[in-house]
Amino acid sequence: MSISASQVKELRERTGAGMMECKKALVETDGDMDAAIEHLRKSGLAKADKKSDRVAAEGTVVMAESGDSAVLVEINCETDFVAKDDNFRSFADEVAGLALTVDDVDALNEATTEGGQTVAEAAKQLIAKLGENMQVRRMAKLSAEGGTMGGYIHGGRIGVLVALEGGDEELARDLAMHIAALNPAYRDVEDVPSDVIDSEKQILVAQAEDSGKPPEIIEKMVTGRLNKRLAEITLTGQPFVKDSDQTVGKLLKSKGASIKGFVRLEVGEGIEKEEADFAAEVMQQAKGG
Repeated sequence: MSISASQVKELRERTGAGMMECKKALVETDGDMDAAIEHLRKSGLAKADKKSDRVAAEGTVVMAESGDSAVLVEINCETDFVAKDDNFRSFADEVAGLALTVDDVDALNEATTEGGQTVAEAAKQLIAKLGENMQVRRMAKLSAEGGTMGGYIHGGRIGVLVALEGGDEELARDLAMHIAALNPAYRDVEDVPSDVIDSEKQILVAQAEDSGKPPEIIEKMVTGRLNKRLAEITLTGQPFVKDSDQTVGKLLKSKGASIKGFVRLEVGEGIEKEEADFAAEVMQQAKGG
């Protein structure tokens, strides 16, 4: 049967699918609009399943706040281009809002969106529409519990939340920016696990022993270097990024504040990325492969 341009336009507006896909769906369903919508939905989910094994190491980190609590969510896609797409951004913002109501990513993927779908279902439809694998990878919540909450998103790729006892919002935000820049592993020396300290000490002892200095000198060398290393990996020991003449610990003391906790998410952390061989891709396309 003949399919009109207005039918194709309506189906495209209702589904977001491409013009050719819409026309094909209408032809296969004899112009039945509802059947065509269902056909595109099933086709899209099938395409999404085929993309599920592709590495998604780009994306965004989004933040949502409610009262003295906040959450960060990392949502991945395959390319930076899609990460900037308005549809992807809108999806990410909605998911961040839903994350405030759940405790983990599994529950988040089962949460219901405004469209009546689960987050997982909405993600699959977006995969079909944008043509890339996506995943709601992880989330991190933090509560100031009556204290001060600060948050910072850097370029959509790094997100930080900081909870303070005392202080103010400006201090909390400054510290969030500091954490985004210097990425401390621990809050203070007391938070560093003993096995991490022992490992660092063993490395430093081995290095110092190679110097051939006496044992008492080696001990002083190791102690000094260990303290320096611990300062590098702890938030309170690091020089404050906006004033390197003072450490974060001294800054907090001057403001009558203390760190209750912090979280930091960076897009793609821990994901092994595939190295693209663009020359090989061009050669394959040139050969019609």
